[in-house]
Amino acid sequence: MMHDIGSAFALYAREYGYTHLLLGRDNRSSSLRFRNILADALLTAGCDITDLGVVVTPMFYFASRHLDLHAGIMITASHNPPEYNGCKLLLGDSTIYGEQILEIKRLAEEGCFPVRSRGLLTLADIQEPYMQMIESKIKLGPNIPKVVVDCANGTASVFAPELFRRLGCEVIELYCESDSSFPNHHPDPVNPENMHDLILKVKETQADIGIGIDGDGDRLGVVDQKGNMIWGDLLMILFWREILPHYPGSTCLVEVKCSQSLIDEIEKLGGNPFIYKTGHSLIKAKMKEIDAVFTGEMSGHMFFADEYYGFDDALYAAARLLRILSHSNQSIEEMLADISKYYITPEIRISSTEEEKFDMVNQVLAHFKKDHEVIDIDGARIIFPHGWALVRASNTGPEIIFRCEGDSPASLEEIKKTMLDYLNSLGLKAGDQV
Repeated sequence: MMHDIGSAFALYAREYGYTHLLLGRDNRSSSLRFRNILADALLTAGCDITDLGVVVTPMFYFASRHLDLHAGIMITASHNPPEYNGCKLLLGDSTIYGEQILEIKRLAEEGCFPVRSRGLLTLADIQEPYMQMIESKIKLGPNIPKVVVDCANGTASVFAPELFRRLGCEVIELYCESDSSFPNHHPDPVNPENMHDLILKVKETQADIGIGIDGDGDRLGVVDQKGNMIWGDLLMILFWREILPHYPGSTCLVEVKCSQSLIDEIEKLGGNPFIYKTGHSLIKAKMKEIDAVFTGEMSGHMFFADEYYGFDDALYAAARLLRILSHSNQSIEEMLADISKYYITPEIRISSTEEEKFDMVNQVLAHFKKDHEVIDIDGARIIFPHGWALVRASNTGPEIIFRCEGDSPASLEEIKKTMLDYLNSLGLKAGDQV
């Protein structure tokens, strides 16, 4: 099947004028085998290949700009368990998704691939240009941070500790030996279970910050010096404080799951919040459409067009955060002490079916629109006098995703009860959480 995917992508890319393709891979045990299969498919399809070897996904994206090659395949399963693998398909400025992925599937299943003269394979080492590029953009201030870096034995193990040292940081490594079995924890840095050891190490070493990086290097998790996880919406507050003064009045994309505190901060800084859908492919496309300078997701994807290329890069995002810390006498906790205070649930995932989940969300929309303001860009974000609730269909499974936020613990409980009572009336039981 992987050979057919490669052949189909080569055919599809050729339709857009791309015959010289990039190929990169993460450190998973199956990635080299898939590389060999895909290389054969692409070469047989008459495409030339520049093989980057083992890279994090952001290095693959950077190579596209640096080498002026705007199509290719990155072999990775990101933060998923070690037995998984897959591909990100680059075409033009970003990876394809939705209908374009379905078209690749159709071509692969048809299997009608023209015979062409075999292409040529070359190798390229992009590590040093990538490191030098970030070094040229990030200059630390006088307060050099002490940082614990947890790469979860993923691909970033090969690159992140060296990069942060080259920037001038004192670096303490945690699980930074490349090991595709991920023996310590899954490489997903926004799951609190996977951040336990990082939290302990930050406290033990009295570090200024803990950085967790996912399996292919495009998402980050952050821990402050007291061991508190800093979620994506709070990270965005720190970044917007640096960025928005240079772009007054900018439209600021806000993922629908984010806290009101982010919206409040954007407005205080003079920006215009624009609530948008969850899903990094969707957000990247919208960011390009409106020419946004920055946005991010709760999941740890951060997209900088300000001073950068617009793609999600956990190593660069971490470097930006280290720069902010190095130019301040405050800790992250102190920097965030003045934000609007809200109380929020974690994401609650309630079992449904693929057929019913969208119908359930539509029922929620119809019910609450009678008496409440409802933002319906992605499910239903229902506005209450003292908070909000979100009900949306999962992008990835047969689940309803639910969370709510209030300006006090009592408000949060009241909103949560109102929502759960209604969801239970639809047959979605809180006991069915997955």
